[in-house]
Amino acid sequence: MKRKKSKRNKMSKFLILILIFLIILAIVILKNSNIGKSKVDKTNIVYICSDENKTKLYDLKHNEVEDINRGTEVINYKYEEKVDDITYTKIKYNGKYYLINNDNITKEKQDIVKEKEMYVRTNTTVYKDSNTAKILGLVKKGEKVEIVGYDKLNDDGSVNKYKIKYNESQGYVYSKYLVKSEEESLKVYDENGLQEYLSTMGNTLGGGTATNLDYFPYEKPKFENNVMPDEVRAFYINSAAIKNIDKYISLAKESNINAFVIDIKDNTSPAYNSKVMQEYSITNYNHAINDFEEYKKLVKKAKDEGFYLIGRITTFKDNYFVEDHKETAIKNSSGLPFNHNSSYWPTAYNRLVWEFNVELAREAVKEIGFNEIQFDYVRFPDRTQSLEKSGTINLNNTYNEEKASAIQTFVMYAADSIHELGAYVSIDVFGECASNYVTAYGQFWAAISNVADVISGMPYPDHFSEHEYGISEIVWTVPYKVLNMWGSYVAKKQSIIPTPAVVRTWIQTYNSIKTPTVVYDSSKISDEIRALYNNGLTGGYMTWNSSSSLEKYREVNAAFKKVYK
Repeated sequence: MKRKKSKRNKMSKFLILILIFLIILAIVILKNSNIGKSKVDKTNIVYICSDENKTKLYDLKHNEVEDINRGTEVINYKYEEKVDDITYTKIKYNGKYYLINNDNITKEKQDIVKEKEMYVRTNTTVYKDSNTAKILGLVKKGEKVEIVGYDKLNDDGSVNKYKIKYNESQGYVYSKYLVKSEEESLKVYDENGLQEYLSTMGNTLGGGTATNLDYFPYEKPKFENNVMPDEVRAFYINSAAIKNIDKYISLAKESNINAFVIDIKDNTSPAYNSKVMQEYSITNYNHAINDFEEYKKLVKKAKDEGFYLIGRITTFKDNYFVEDHKETAIKNSSGLPFNHNSSYWPTAYNRLVWEFNVELAREAVKEIGFNEIQFDYVRFPDRTQSLEKSGTINLNNTYNEEKASAIQTFVMYAADSIHELGAYVSIDVFGECASNYVTAYGQFWAAISNVADVISGMPYPDHFSEHEYGISEIVWTVPYKVLNMWGSYVAKKQSIIPTPAVVRTWIQTYNSIKTPTVVYDSSKISDEIRALYNNGLTGGYMTWNSSSSLEKYREVNAAFKKVYK
């Protein structure tokens, strides 16, 4: 009896030992099976860091196998080995094990970007912060800047904006304007003999030197949720006329029109009481023609009907802004705002006026839904050379810039700031700026077209001299001839730059203001459009009629019904 009881006790102990062994074995297996899975110790998560967009990964035999974008999150194992003075560490990425230079991993996101200093490739804006268009200052081509951080990484590991030291402060600069070496920063774009061609255009009018401007390729975005029509055919609608949007929509549908240019701010005619105006220019705010919500509903009607919407902003001609900020104005010899043809101009050198107009544009995109922002009067006042030379007026050139350089830098600033919101930028220019010189007011076609999404010349036939281009007839009586010649100059300027803008031209849609008076009927309007399209300038047209006359648009709508492309 005792013998049987002892035997049972031994069996029980044996079974308990087996059970304990199985439990221990299960725990070991479970632990091993969870290595590298969801329960990884977070202290093992690190980020790829580098002073380049990508860095190298190696297999466990130290063979180079692929690149990995900086900023990528990987799992780090406490394993190191040293080969040829390089310390490698083991990581897991996409389910596979690799070796990587130990210098290329970090636990801190702020240390992902390892650049310490860079050089400025072209004059560019320094932003106060990474989320708005507020301006801290300017850095110039060839300058060295100290990198102290960044705002975010793009999918390919590149930086969006670098955080830099700027005087006694810190600000942000778009990475595309910075390069690694001083030598690279001083280079100029010179494909297909461009610089030789530009060197023939001296600074005879005081607007700047063509060779000092930037012609490197500028990426032109195409937004999936905001598709620009290949050919934009637009009626212009001013700040007061927008109240009749239903009539413009009805006529547009009859007339093959697919877009509207609608005023946001014209000089002394702000379209609506914008919050940005309230912040920057209370006089513009107080003189608004429409209530914000009313204006928004009117614009929405057009958008809901499928029209492409372009918001127009008069930029460097603004009586009300000067009234609020006299310090920004072009000054006369007495130090007071200079009255130029009954208007006051904030100088295009002043960054506060840049900021105001671009923040206004950003608000219009975000709050109202414009597809594109069109900046007009992106220039200095014309016919002021003698006043400048004599010292009669002061342009307040804070950063010692050439006019054309300031204008191009503004276009870059505007385009960068508005592209962030998924909208396009167009720039209105005088017809003269397609000539073989830099204009006295700082517009040069090639420099603006290379950056903007759309460039819109204003070659109104009655704005040319009587026999422009040697044409024997008075040119506004023969719009096809004068615009055909003008179009050939534009086509040449478009061909010399790597990233030309879409050319969408303003057409004269009013009877000539010079004598002999010419009625611009549908045949004359057709002549203008045909001349442009025959020179390959097929991005569309916009009707310039300052009163946005429905009567005139109806009178000539046969011209819009034609197919030119």
